[in-house]
Amino acid sequence: MAFREVSVIEVREVLRAWLAGAGYRMAAERAGVDRKTARRYVQAAEQAGVIRDRGLGQLSDGVIGQVVATVRPARPAGHGSAWQLLQVEQEQITKWVGKDLTVVKIGDMLARRGVVVPYRTLHRFCVECCGFGRGATTVRVADGEPGVECQIDFGRMGLVFDPVAGRRRTVHALIFTAVYSRHMFVWLTFSQTLEAIIAGCEAAWTHFGGVFRVLIPDNMKAIVAGADPVNPRFTLGWLDYTQHCGFATDPARVRHPKDKPRVERTVQYVRGNFFAGEEFVDLADGQTRVKKWCTTTAGQRIHGTIQARPVEVFAEHEAGACWRCRNRMTCRSSRP
Repeated sequence: MAFREVSVIEVREVLRAWLAGAGYRMAAERAGVDRKTARRYVQAAEQAGVIRDRGLGQLSDGVIGQVVATVRPARPAGHGSAWQLLQVEQEQITKWVGKDLTVVKIGDMLARRGVVVPYRTLHRFCVECCGFGRGATTVRVADGEPGVECQIDFGRMGLVFDPVAGRRRTVHALIFTAVYSRHMFVWLTFSQTLEAIIAGCEAAWTHFGGVFRVLIPDNMKAIVAGADPVNPRFTLGWLDYTQHCGFATDPARVRHPKDKPRVERTVQYVRGNFFAGEEFVDLADGQTRVKKWCTTTAGQRIHGTIQARPVEVFAEHEAGACWRCRNRMTCRSSRP
């Protein structure tokens, strides 16, 4: 059975209205409760000896206390009978929580054991007593030095007309996020091949005006031939490109999106703020518009973490820190 807190004031108001001749509906409206609740209060008052035609003088504190005790049975330790049933099953519920079962599933499992309780009570018990919903403590990783790290990730955007294929095709956004400044670049592509990734990198280096020392992707098949948390194996084509440009690759671990959180959080932002609701003539039109968007919209917003405009932070701290200039003719600083 579920319980709600009973207010002495609302009980007294219902009974005052009822003794003054009001019906259940009017008494309920005056006290701000529903009609069934008002009826319960009146019935409890009648059991306590209150008679309707004897006036308001009957509503002593003792009578009100009896009414409250009747409509709200004693709850040891502030909890009802459902909570007590769950306390008996606490060890088993904690094990289920440890296995990442949902509260709904835990309720089903308890029902098989003959324990049926309201969902809200079960959810509150799981949170307060069994550790449900308590994620691991998040430790924010330092952003590092300007111009060192750039995180990249693919995000599915939507459909854009492809004049070559003669139909609308799914477009993916290869998103580059400078870790220090949060300045972004987005490359739109119909594929996720090595050629598409390299084309995106080339456009990004032009956009940023230099090459970052370390690129942090996920385990894209075009880049990572063999995933490993310590010694990943890269594809030959990607190795050739990184050697040509002179940057290192440090891929995130498999199914560990928190290894590259700076770019993970921008995928939905690009999809919702740039792509959603727009119509593009073709991919080239989309690319022209997203490049402008990266500087004028995304770059000019006050970023929630750094509390500054990414494009301004990039211009002040990172633009000259990319260790190799775009034309690869001279270096901005020595190689690491």
